[in-house]
Parts: sequence; C-alpha cells; structure tokens
Amino acid sequence: MTESLLEGSPATPARPFQRILRRLIDVKPEELPALGWCWLFISSVLASYYILRPIRDQMGVAGGVNNLQWLFTGTLVVMIVLNIPFSALVKMLPRRQFIPLTYRFFAVTILAFGAALHFATPEETVWIGRFFFIWTSVFNLFVVSIFWAMVVDIFTSEQGKRLFGFIAAGATIGAIVGSAVTASLATTVSQPVLLLGAALLLEVSIWCVRRLSRLSVKLSDRPHPERGEVPIGGSVLAGFMKTLRSPYLINIGIFLLLYAVTSTLLYFDQASIVSRSFTDRGTQTAFFATIDLAVNVLTLVTQIFLTGRIVRWLGVVPREDRYKAKAFIDTAVYRTGDQVGAWSYALIGGLGWGATQAAVVAVFLSAVWLANSLWLGKRQEVLAEQEIDGERIKLPAVA
Repeated sequence: MTESLLEGSPATPARPFQRILRRLIDVKPEELPALGWCWLFISSVLASYYILRPIRDQMGVAGGVNNLQWLFTGTLVVMIVLNIPFSALVKMLPRRQFIPLTYRFFAVTILAFGAALHFATPEETVWIGRFFFIWTSVFNLFVVSIFWAMVVDIFTSEQGKRLFGFIAAGATIGAIVGSAVTASLATTVSQPVLLLGAALLLEVSIWCVRRLSRLSVKLSDRPHPERGEVPIGGSVLAGFMKTLRSPYLINIGIFLLLYAVTSTLLYFDQASIVSRSFTDRGTQTAFFATIDLAVNVLTLVTQIFLTGRIVRWLGVVPREDRYKAKAFIDTAVYRTGDQVGAWSYALIGGLGWGATQAAVVAVFLSAVWLANSLWLGKRQEVLAEQEIDGERIKLPAVA
C-alpha cells in the first residue's frame, strides 16, 4: 500500500492524499514518489537518533559531568579517523552502495552496544556508556550529513527551494517520534530494547535509499548528470582541501563552529542541572528525551512558517563538495567546535567564573556568528544567480 502510494504513476488520477499535499507545498506529480521516500528516509534516521540521544546524554552524566570534556575530545579524534575511510568509500562506490554500507555499519554497532549493556556489570556499564557517548555523537553527524548530501544530489536547486522545507519538517517529525518513544518508555523498558528499535529504524532508511536510487533519474525531463549512479571520485582528502580553498566553504565551517561552541556551553549547563536533580538512570533518560521532544515540537512550528528558507544554499554546491567537503564540515569542524565549547566550560569553572561570565562569552560569540551569517547570506545570493545564469547558457537556442 505504501509503495503504491509513493510510486504511483503521474498519469494516474491524483489520490486524495496527493491532492491535499499539493495544496500544502508546490510539488509536481512526478516528484511525489521521491518526496515521499525522502520523508520516510529522514524520519526514520532522526527517530533512530532521538532514541539514542537521551540514552547517550544519561550515560554522559553517569560517567561524571567533570569528565564530559574528555568524551568530547574522544569524539573529535574518532570523527577525524572515520573521515578517511568514509571519503574512500565515497571515492570508490556509487551512493546506492556506500550509503547502505555506512548505515548498516552503524546499525550493527547499535546492536553490539545493546548486547554489551545487557551483559555488563554496573562498573562495566560506566565505561560502555563513555564509548557509547562518543559513538552516538559520531553517528549523528554522519547519518544526517549523508542524507542531505544524497537529497541535494537527487533534486535540482529549483526543486530544492520548493521541497526542502517540507523534507526538513519530516526530519523534525521523526525527531519528535523518537523523543516521545524514549520519554514514555525509558523508565519501564531496558536500554538494549530501545537500541534494538533504533537499529531497525536504520534498516528502514536503507530501504529508502534503494527506492530513491531507482527514482532519481525520473525526476526531471532535462538531463541531470549528477543523478548518475557513478562513483564521485576525487581524492580521499578532497573534503579538507576543498574547504580550505573556498572562502564560501570556510565561512560555512565558521558558522557551524560557532554554533557548536555556543550549543556545547549550554549542553554542559544542562548536564550539570540533571546530574544534581536526578539520580535514577531511567528518570534521567526520560528527562533528556522530554527536553528533546519540546525542542523538536517548537522546531516543527518554526519550520511551518519558514518553509523553503532552511537549506537553500545546498543547491549551489558542486557534487563532490556535497559528499566530501560537507561531510568534513559537518563532522570534523563541528566536533572541533565541541572541543572549544567543552574546554571553555572547564576553563570558566577553573577560573571561578559563574553563569554571568559564561553569558558574556556566549553574547560575544553570537555577535561574531551574526556577522558570519550575513556574509553567507549575501554570498549565497551571488552563487544562486551564477547557477541560474549557467543554466540559461546550457539551454538550447529556440528558433
């Protein structure tokens, strides 16, 4: 039933659901199948992550809030190491192969952590939790970055401006579902059972990748060579090198760096509050999940009113940049920001400073972030115009 709905032929009469959807967003009949599979894809990925995230946060607190900065350092090291084999996979394999391989690797490790937690002693659980904290932080950035890289590879810039807001709302709904499941079950269901559910959701996403790979070549009448199922090629270190050579990509990296620093400072404050307020593991996990649920509900409300403005810049990045430079920025650069935030928090505490001084630091960083954002917005407009002019040049002359 789901497959027939998502893959219905444009020639068949529109179903009621399709008619309603087309009233909500500017979507063409031939785009509906791919849009539906993208929605299921990102919803399952984010639901999986938001089952894992509260468990990760609880394990971080259980290992000691004073040790969190070391977990962030471990995350950065693992992220940098994994960027090398990931870039090699992108270089050698088409996306229909390297994306399922990456996702299945994470699914298998989820199951391995579940088994380890089931048989571990309380002392062993603390150390397993520390490794799980690092692993989940790596998992998050890779799986989400890969999704958006594939979606940008499938849709044109014009399609993205119409559809990406709706797809992003699907991501938020997946996050809401995952958070709600964990918040409601954390005190009654064991963590290994929750991890099993997260692994199964990743398998759903792999199924979606296969369907999207089959549909991608049918989305437009005009040629779109980037949709070909050929390896992306390039150097294993291309993501790092391309980022350094592009002022635009450097500033995107700075944008994400500043976001990571400020959000990490807030995260440490939150972890300290939870550590002091709750002692039961299940209650801590449920509390973290409840916060995630509230944040994602607010995010969905925001997306409804700002649809189409969220990820427009993605459409003007070349294909190798999407998979390599974007993955480098979303992983290594982001986690570097985590390091700055984590050790800055430790430094603030070591100097005897309190919340007031930390707020001053955050305000200063936000001012720099605002200036960076304004530059990116202007630069994106220029790139979008260049892309439009390039498409006009490629069009055949009309007699």
